[in-house]
Amino acid sequence: MCDDDDVIDAANDHGIARRALFVTGAATALTWGSVSFTAAAGRGPGTRETRTVRGTLPTGSPDFVYVPVEVPPGVREFRVAYTYDRPSVPAGTPGNALDIGLFDQRGTELGGKGFRGWSGGARTEFFVRADEATPGYVPGPVREGTWHIALGPYTVAPQGMAYELTVTLTYGEAAEASRPVYPPERAAGRGRAWYRGDCHLHSWYSDGRRTPAEIGALARAAGLDFINTSEHNTHAGHAHWADVAGDDLLVMLGEEVTTRNGHVVALGTDPGTFVDWRYRARDNRFGRFARRIRQAGGLVVPAHPHATCIGCNWKFGFGEADAVEVWNGPYTADDEVSLADWDAMLVAGVRSGSGSWIPAMGNSDAHRDPDVVGLPQTVVLADDLTREAIQDGIRAGRSYVAESSALSLSFTATGGRGEHAGIGGRLRTGPDTPVTIRLEITGAPRCTVRFVTDQGVLFTSGPLPVSGTGVVEWRTTPSYAAYVRAEVRHEATGPLPGALAAFTNPVFLEATG
Repeated sequence: MCDDDDVIDAANDHGIARRALFVTGAATALTWGSVSFTAAAGRGPGTRETRTVRGTLPTGSPDFVYVPVEVPPGVREFRVAYTYDRPSVPAGTPGNALDIGLFDQRGTELGGKGFRGWSGGARTEFFVRADEATPGYVPGPVREGTWHIALGPYTVAPQGMAYELTVTLTYGEAAEASRPVYPPERAAGRGRAWYRGDCHLHSWYSDGRRTPAEIGALARAAGLDFINTSEHNTHAGHAHWADVAGDDLLVMLGEEVTTRNGHVVALGTDPGTFVDWRYRARDNRFGRFARRIRQAGGLVVPAHPHATCIGCNWKFGFGEADAVEVWNGPYTADDEVSLADWDAMLVAGVRSGSGSWIPAMGNSDAHRDPDVVGLPQTVVLADDLTREAIQDGIRAGRSYVAESSALSLSFTATGGRGEHAGIGGRLRTGPDTPVTIRLEITGAPRCTVRFVTDQGVLFTSGPLPVSGTGVVEWRTTPSYAAYVRAEVRHEATGPLPGALAAFTNPVFLEATG
């Protein structure tokens, strides 16, 4: 076997200094030079050819920089390794962070027809070939044409970012591709019942450190009935969950669409669905990809809308949302802000008289130890344990969020003539008719219960007993409270309310007559 190596400097005039800008909405993407390989004629199976590209990205670089690679015929494997410098920066200034992905000869056009994988900053190298690929990348033939390595300068230090790419092509006949097998859309279920799930999880198919099998075992141990895969910016893991699913665990497929203006969970899309992420709010393109999620049978769920990491704060508005992830992982201050923001949206919906509202949910966003799968979990009233039934329950708001399977609750509103409504429902009765709000709870020792309405918190209970079991009731009228939702909170350690142990979607009280 012979190897052919070459080094190219992206900043000089040695063949790839040609640079061109093309516009992708309000932001720009940069095509940086070209990497060429010789024709494969005469090269024996297993022969490798390598090119190394060096360059520097300045501060203020476009969101994505594409490095074209001219691939000749006869290539069996495409492999990339990369490094970049991490100089010291002043306190409070982001350092260098460079993401990476790949598009094949079908191009880089928005929509992802040529998408072959994304690992963000989780890996320093990857490969693709017909029968296999690095986790996060899509197996398939390495066909002749112009491929593109996609660089995403997430943050760039004031000194700029010097990077090096090493591209290696291996020649030979492609191996036979295997047919993907996906998890079923139905588990055994219990008919109409409350089902527990965690819809925001990461495995080693993006930046997680757990295998699908490990996540499945943790989900079962957490008492979950369903999960949803949500790798950052890739669907490549979809075909690796079939063995995890079973009669006792429904595995839905999705993606965490990770843009520079916030993240959205595509929840329960068709197998093999890819949703592009290369746009900002100012590009006015999110609606197109929200429709893409729905056309693929999924739900649009903005994730951790007030998270403090760079690019994580949700900037697209909630007009396209089917639900919103209010609680993400262990309960923290940004979750409290998300909860308050969601409650303000409920009030705005009441004020508009439209009757529309966005249900809330909670997920773990677990990546690795010690992240807890199922902290928190969304508990959904569904007709069966199927993708469609679970999605219907989430979309309708027939759900509550709990910190673990040890906590269960029942929340109802009952009118004077026995009419009643549960979580996500509507109780229609006279404006001054007394309505009894009742919460039955188990698994919440020493927690307090708060009933929240469009006026704010109107009732706070005393601490529940050490057993964690209790019943709390409160009376109101539709003229006094347009909706009521319940919060179960741990004991407060200061002037602020304690962390959430559980919360419900609201019951709406509608005045008639």
